[in-house]
Amino acid sequence: MEKSLLDYAYDLIRKQKEAIPFEEIWKYVVAESGLSEEEAKAKVSRFYTNLMLDGRFVTLGENLWDLRSSHTFDKVHIDMKDVYSDVEAIDDDDEEELEEEKEYNEAFEEPKDDDEEKLGESEESEEEKF
Repeated sequence: MEKSLLDYAYDLIRKQKEAIPFEEIWKYVVAESGLSEEEAKAKVSRFYTNLMLDGRFVTLGENLWDLRSSHTFDKVHIDMKDVYSDVEAIDDDDEEELEEEKEYNEAFEEPKDDDEEKLGESEESEEEKF
């Protein structure tokens, strides 16, 4: 069975036993898998995405990659509270803007069943006038 591109990357990093720049990983993977220049250009972005999604690998910043198993959890864990910590509390001005937006959007909402009945009644009374 033929190896996947990610398996080639895994083998390289495991042998090196240290973080490696993506460019070096990609050059190795291309050489080992025998990809042509055109194939390499076509596959590099998918490979990078797959590398990011594969749980065996971790990026250490500055495009250096290593095996997740080589690092303790606290070194490679991303706390989502840190990622979303820049969310600001709503102040009075924001509340006013939200209220204005709500009023604006109401004009474009689909009428509810009660509203449709009222609308139908008013149309009938308009027709009766003529």
